[in-house]
Amino acid sequence: MQPLTNRALPINRSPMSLSEKAYLPAILKGLSITVGHIFKKPVTTSYPEQKRPFSPVFRGLHILNRDEEGRERCTACGLCALACPAEAITMEAAERQQGEEHLYREEKYAAKYEINMLRCIFCGYCEEACPKDAVYLSETVMPANYNRKGFIYKKEDLLIPNPKK
Repeated sequence: MQPLTNRALPINRSPMSLSEKAYLPAILKGLSITVGHIFKKPVTTSYPEQKRPFSPVFRGLHILNRDEEGRERCTACGLCALACPAEAITMEAAERQQGEEHLYREEKYAAKYEINMLRCIFCGYCEEACPKDAVYLSETVMPANYNRKGFIYKKEDLLIPNPKK
């Protein structure tokens, strides 16, 4: 490697030809690149008709699972909210009333469970942190929405429908 010096590099100051003054070589080079791309296979897909294949480890929308008897698995332990690096999950725990303990496995439940999908980075830490396998990241792509409130999913939106009802 040569040491850096303070010498200036020589500049070629030869007069330009007529074609160089009209930028013809540059225009022809740009046209050749454009024509070359016309005959290549397009990279885009026509979305509604063609679906793009996803990776087998793709993580999509969150789902709150139920157990075999149709009961909610979430016990509001809060580990998913603690594991979330983006702080996208908010929950409030509540205790079951005196008459409904026999309907549910646990005494505590999530009275409020919300996921802000605008903050979620789909890392899967909430799924790994849950000891009851209540949180699951499905293969469903998140739908588009026109306002910010539409991206905040509540517990009712995330729960799998009860098969026992």
